[in-house]
Amino acid sequence: MRHVHAALVVFLAGLMLGAAAVPAQERDRVRGDFARADRDGDGRLDRAEWRRRGNFDRLDADADGALSLAEVRAMYADHAERAYDWPPPGFSRSAPALDPTVADDLVEAGALDRATLCGIGRGRKCDPQAAVDRGLFETGLGPVFPDNAVCHGIDDTFALDYAFERDRVAYHGGIDLPARWGTPMIAAAAGSVVGVFRGERSARGIEVVIRHAPEDTGLPIWIYTGYGHLDRMPDLEVGQRVRLGEVIGPTGNSGVSGRQRKRQNNRRPAIHFSAFFSESGTYAVRRDVVVPVNGRWMDPVALYRQALPVESSALMALPEGDKDVPVAVMFEDGTVSPAGARFVLPFMCERG
Repeated sequence: MRHVHAALVVFLAGLMLGAAAVPAQERDRVRGDFARADRDGDGRLDRAEWRRRGNFDRLDADADGALSLAEVRAMYADHAERAYDWPPPGFSRSAPALDPTVADDLVEAGALDRATLCGIGRGRKCDPQAAVDRGLFETGLGPVFPDNAVCHGIDDTFALDYAFERDRVAYHGGIDLPARWGTPMIAAAAGSVVGVFRGERSARGIEVVIRHAPEDTGLPIWIYTGYGHLDRMPDLEVGQRVRLGEVIGPTGNSGVSGRQRKRQNNRRPAIHFSAFFSESGTYAVRRDVVVPVNGRWMDPVALYRQALPVESSALMALPEGDKDVPVAVMFEDGTVSPAGARFVLPFMCERG
């Protein structure tokens, strides 16, 4: 994580290097994303076009109130370098402790209704509207990071329409935060592991799913968070308890993508961070997907409101001033800001 601030400074100081600083395959992706966000076609992204991905002022190096393509590329500075050491310095795993309710609450997928299975599991024979009906649509929420923190921002937003690269309507089931290869993903809240998947045929790739009980979060619901695109299988097992901020594993780009549903090594490394909620702690596992009983999609940015409501329709209806969500973070020394927060960003931030 200590590379983040230095990378931004170096990159922003050399904006004129522009395209030459990024490998061609990654550059094409960034250019395409930029063009789709640039709704008025003026070659600049204003705050509205940036659509609350976070870090707007930090990326706006010339403070002109808009982001150029070169400034957006700062999000990916040094991300092509795959070499990293693992485990990270100071790594420690919490003492082995298993949650017996993880096994007790697991039910057969056949016990779930089709609306839930299609809405959360999203098989290819399912109507995409099933996921929309379960809350997979844009809420307008966006992260606001602490002034004294350098944090990874979002590029692919919640419920982004991926029809431009798929052979059907498909909405992004989470948020993506790009980061250097090997950046430690961390648990956004205390909880119990309910899924560890190799994900060889999944867009999310290697993934860990954690269930957070009401006593973990202080909220009267069960929340499930997913951590995808890991670069290697983690040393976690189903049923294991994890603490807030515990290291999940290293960031990578595992998973299939595109119309061909094939592994593409040129994808940028990132975390695919997803969230669901339910009134029940009962769940099923179907095709490498944890499906909570009567589960619903949750915009992951809503976690940091640390309050109800969490339903997408209620979040979308919030006043615009309430949609900028202050995000609690963990720094590299383990300090949580603000103190006492029960949810943190799934990457550590650097003080800055």
